[in-house]
Amino acid sequence: MIASRPSALLIATIASLVVLTPWRAQAQWWSRAPADFEECADKAEKAATKEEKTSKLSECNAKFAGRRKPGGGYTYYDFMQNRSFDIAGPNPTAEEQKKIDEQYTAFLDRERRNSIAAALSAKQQQLLQQTSLRDEKVPLPVEAPNKPQAPASEMRPHPRAASCARHSFSCDWPRLSEGLKDLKRLFGAPAGKAKKG
Repeated sequence: MIASRPSALLIATIASLVVLTPWRAQAQWWSRAPADFEECADKAEKAATKEEKTSKLSECNAKFAGRRKPGGGYTYYDFMQNRSFDIAGPNPTAEEQKKIDEQYTAFLDRERRNSIAAALSAKQQQLLQQTSLRDEKVPLPVEAPNKPQAPASEMRPHPRAASCARHSFSCDWPRLSEGLKDLKRLFGAPAGKAKKG
């Protein structure tokens, strides 16, 4: 009887532990965990309250990075690159994560080069606008308002005037030369003679 007393005590202790353990904990013991986000989200949908459902969906997001593709396999969306990557399981492996990180580094390099090129292009555009504005501000020569007009009989067009491009030196030189002669006549210098000193 002495030997049976410790074994009876051990059996009673084990039985009381089994009875006192909540049934829910025992149910988790034999139920399997969700394999991917979609299974986890399906279980979260069955939650009793909206707060519990939100909490469980948040846990699913934290636990599984990949999403199941319709044709099979998984995809991982990287919001930093705004693109998706195909992965083997519900979470990227170390090798897959390394490739995603390498792609992100290349993405950052492209973004940096694009922003430098855009800034350079904007600067060039600004310089072109400033140059064109500077050119537009140069006043064009205007005819003097008090200049006496020559009689119509004396005004004769230059023979090449009809075929000349506007503002070309070869076409404007004869007109300028005639204008200088008119100035000399106005100030009293004889028109074909040079001053001798």
